[in-house]
Amino acid sequence: QVQLVESGGGLVQGGGSLRLSCAASGRTFSRCSMGWFRQAPGKERDFVATISRSGGATYYAESAKGRFTISRDNAKNTVYLQMNSLKPEDTAVYYCAADLSAGLGHQAYEYDYWGQGTQVTVSS
Repeated sequence: QVQLVESGGGLVQGGGSLRLSCAASGRTFSRCSMGWFRQAPGKERDFVATISRSGGATYYAESAKGRFTISRDNAKNTVYLQMNSLKPEDTAVYYCAADLSAGLGHQAYEYDYWGQGTQVTVSS
């Protein structure tokens, strides 16, 4: 069992930055690959980024490349999403997720555990 709690969301002006955190409980965090997804009102939950168990491999959605950075600290059971150069279209609820099979999937169904989400709002 893995419990995930996101934090760090908020309101930011376009061009600004936010750093999201996702704290995990349980002893299996380091065995999971981790992902960030986002969901805007009326839209499906979309892949943002994923990171391997060791942190040595990362993958990003095209919309996130060059602006967002996913990282993790296994000693702290925490995964991060640094978001720079934010745009109004980045406005969404951001979710972190854990994959016990340690895949680096881009689909929500590939992940086993989810946090409750944190709202990110980017003003123009």
